[in-house]
Amino acid sequence: MSQWTMKRKAYVPDLRQLGALCEANYLRLQRLRTLEQGAQPVSEFELHGGGSGQYFGRVRIEVLQQARFTETLLLEQVHNGGRWLNNPQLTVRVYHDAGMAEVISCYRDRQIAAVNDYPNRYMHHPDEKVQVNGFLADWLGFCLRFGHSPLSMVSWSRDDKVDEG
Repeated sequence: MSQWTMKRKAYVPDLRQLGALCEANYLRLQRLRTLEQGAQPVSEFELHGGGSGQYFGRVRIEVLQQARFTETLLLEQVHNGGRWLNNPQLTVRVYHDAGMAEVISCYRDRQIAAVNDYPNRYMHHPDEKVQVNGFLADWLGFCLRFGHSPLSMVSWSRDDKVDEG
């Protein structure tokens, strides 16, 4: 068989890796929501850069659905401090009975498949679900690392400097 006719090996998702990401995301999300005064239907907080006071943006968490053991949340960065950054918008299903949080869609309109054929029309990676949950882990870690303050405690001055009051 020549090198041009070899078949690609099918992608097999690593369920241990995905499960570990979802469990860690659940813990990060619970810690973040506890820090911002508990689970409210909609909450917003601002991210600041430690001692430098650099403004990184505002994050919004909205409860879209709530059931006995699950919640569906919309996490979005509604404003950020960088000109070239996209504002992430993720829909996350939280399984309280299993202690897991999993990204189920990005930018409200797209479901994330566990496995994608590659190449595909939208050029999604075969392991896109793992990658997006990894991004959520990084983003929640960023939110926890740089602290936050609820919007009710922050007032904006005319020149966009933050005064905590």
